Amino acid sequence: MFAQVVRAKAKDQAGLRKMWEKAEQDLTPGAIGYLGATGGIADDATMLVVARFESQDAAGQNSNRPEQTAWFQELLQYVDGDITFKDCTDVEIYGRGGSDDAGFVQVIQARATDRERFEEINAAFDAEMPSARPDLIGGLTAWHPDGTGWFTSVNYFTSESEARANEAKEMPAAIKAQLEEWMSLMQDVEYIDLHDPWMSSP
Repeated sequence: MFAQVVRAKAKDQAGLRKMWEKAEQDLTPGAIGYLGATGGIADDATMLVVARFESQDAAGQNSNRPEQTAWFQELLQYVDGDITFKDCTDVEIYGRGGSDDAGFVQVIQARATDRERFEEINAAFDAEMPSARPDLIGGLTAWHPDGTGWFTSVNYFTSESEARANEAKEMPAAIKAQLEEWMSLMQDVEYIDLHDPWMSSP
């Protein structure tokens, strides 16, 4: 799987939502190797979209479509400043990999200081979380291509109310210790909460 992480500052949130719907209508039907996308706008007007493709080559072919270029040029009027793109060929799926039925999506962007240990704990979470956090459907982690340990993790929850209620509960000691170590392995952590996530499937 290939994932492209797109981030910008929203200038016109309604306009960006309109462009998402326009892409669904005009671009998705003819998309090459398209697996789906998740996006939304956080409270601070950060817009974040993670689009998934079968391969980087398929994503590149889509980017070169004239209708894609025209759509992107129209999109620019609704963002403030630059749009950043992270093309991620190193993508890991956990749990059920997310769901278009998720009512809340939390994105984490951070830098892992010890990726090997970080992934070991993630693997343990994958086995433990279905019982400890039934509100967490699953998600993906896309490692940024710069090799510095930066990643984007997209986490899908049944609803925000269930996610907040369960995160406030006391966890088993072993899982709590793992979580604390996991947190210690991240620097420059940013949480991007998508209260009204946008979902797209082919």
